[in-house]
Amino acid sequence: MVAVINTGHSVRSIFNYNENKVREGAAECIGEGNYPMDVSRMNPAMKLGRLLRQNALNGNVKRGSVHISLNFHPSENYSPERLMEIAHAYMEKIGFAEQPYLVYRHHDAGHPHIHLVSIKVRPDGSRIDMQNIGRNQSEKARKEIEKGFGLVRAEDAKRELFSSLKPVPAAKAQYGKMEAKKAISAVLHSVLPSYKYTSLAELNAVLGLYNIKADRGSQNSRVFTSGGLLYRIVDEKGKPIGVPIKASDFPMRPTLAFLERKFAVNNAERAFEKKRIRSALDSAFFGRNLTLDRLVLLLEKKGINAVMRKSDAGLAYGVTYVDHVTRCVFNGSSLGRNYSAKAVLERCGKPAEQQQPASPEEALQKRMAGGSHQSSEEASEGMNAKVLEGLMKPEWQGDYASAKFKGRRKKRKRKGRSDLN
Repeated sequence: MVAVINTGHSVRSIFNYNENKVREGAAECIGEGNYPMDVSRMNPAMKLGRLLRQNALNGNVKRGSVHISLNFHPSENYSPERLMEIAHAYMEKIGFAEQPYLVYRHHDAGHPHIHLVSIKVRPDGSRIDMQNIGRNQSEKARKEIEKGFGLVRAEDAKRELFSSLKPVPAAKAQYGKMEAKKAISAVLHSVLPSYKYTSLAELNAVLGLYNIKADRGSQNSRVFTSGGLLYRIVDEKGKPIGVPIKASDFPMRPTLAFLERKFAVNNAERAFEKKRIRSALDSAFFGRNLTLDRLVLLLEKKGINAVMRKSDAGLAYGVTYVDHVTRCVFNGSSLGRNYSAKAVLERCGKPAEQQQPASPEEALQKRMAGGSHQSSEEASEGMNAKVLEGLMKPEWQGDYASAKFKGRRKKRKRKGRSDLN
């Protein structure tokens, strides 16, 4: 079993997230703890009201909502009754035995899991301290529950997990080696329903891993103005190859309108999945001085691709993270200031404009070059320093006063001197 704990400012937000899943048929509320009646007899307002009223007993608690997911091995398809026993045991062991909570079983992932919605404020108005609760109480509770209920241990499941830390099974499209439409269609069928992306740029971060791009064309093009969308094969540098294919020509019709509907749905579904990427980045940087290449490699080992977005001149201006475990895609800035391209590249020791991860071929050439690489790298850094100096130089701004105004001031000053004479 794997437990993930999140806290937040809004109880209503996490409640609505789970209730929306229920309305969509992707989840069910299977039980409750410390409510006056069974969930089957309560409407949504009654379920939420209980949490809000107790949370209001302490207005000083800013992050009062608690959202926990308990994740099980794919082979562990337990009954609702069994899941409730596990939920009650877990909440008791982490100090939430007296707190009101709701339990939802979700059906929207490749493994069984439940979500628990609760609050930090106790019935007497005091606050539950959750500092290091994941590392201490939760970790101890997990091990005890695994043993007591005979669950698959997280350590054993982790070994199996490494085989899943890869993109969905689809082959890279290779121009000239396979029929373009068939190759693109295979990738779209694997990626579009599996990953949670909220923009065309985020989708392209995933598609790019398979040498595919969804393209709206230039702003003045007929495709763009008519709301059309093209899919095309690209080379390893992201440059288009061959003839593009209209979205409407594919059987699943992955048009722009289709994707925009997906964007809205995905935005709600991935709301609580940011923590894994943040933790992976923080862990990679902790106590280390990293190059961008090394960071990319460490993230890949955890099932996360960091896809750099570059200008036509090859300068990095953004980063998108593709998490193949949660199947969620995030633009770096949406995770917080410390995870944007600019911040990450600065943490890697160089300005964003100069940092670019090496391709596997370039990395191999560097290793083979050995000592000769060091001198070329130093020369490159010297050149980069000059470029950086130019980039960081403040833009020149003229004096605030216009020339005409300065002229009048000068004239009045001369006039004053002549009057004194």
